[in-house]
Amino acid sequence: MYKSVVKPVLDFCCAIFGLLLASPILLLVTLFLTIANQGKPFFKQRRPGKNGKIFTIIKFKTMNDKKDAQGNLLPDADRLTRIGAFVRKTSLDEIPQLINVLKGDMSLIGPRPLLTHYMHLYNDFQNRRHEVKPGITGWAQVNGRNAISWDKKFEYDVWYVDHISFLLDLKILFKTLLKVVKSEGINAADSSTIEPFNGN
Repeated sequence: MYKSVVKPVLDFCCAIFGLLLASPILLLVTLFLTIANQGKPFFKQRRPGKNGKIFTIIKFKTMNDKKDAQGNLLPDADRLTRIGAFVRKTSLDEIPQLINVLKGDMSLIGPRPLLTHYMHLYNDFQNRRHEVKPGITGWAQVNGRNAISWDKKFEYDVWYVDHISFLLDLKILFKTLLKVVKSEGINAADSSTIEPFNGN
């Protein structure tokens, strides 16, 4: 009942409330990122959702598009702007995903949607993360986020799929707020972004 009826309704209502509440911040961040990223404040990318259905995720763009002499994008750490680093540290880059929640592509709580080119690398266990809608935050995010290994991340994702409940979602939401306040687990131990997944 909760998973199929209550959770989608709560997602929709909370997304509307969240967008209204955060609208002043959204406008300010959009303005600053527009300046920092030469008119490109948003990052859009195709990601797999529930049952592997592809949708377009929207986030604030924290890195610019600077390239080297050969026309290749510079490393992530070199493209992360100062305002982008602040937006990422405070998790403000995730706010636009409330639009994805309104559209029904995502949930507030669930496994984070990963890159589409990872899909063929998953084993049967790892692929179970797609049995539910992806979330803005999830069990893996409050248990290490980018600072944990891929194996542990998938373990947490599938555990959530098997134990989804209202109380668990409340716990994840509360722990997410604490993580944001403390800025914990934003980056991997020695990188500005997590290392790519290469399969097992």
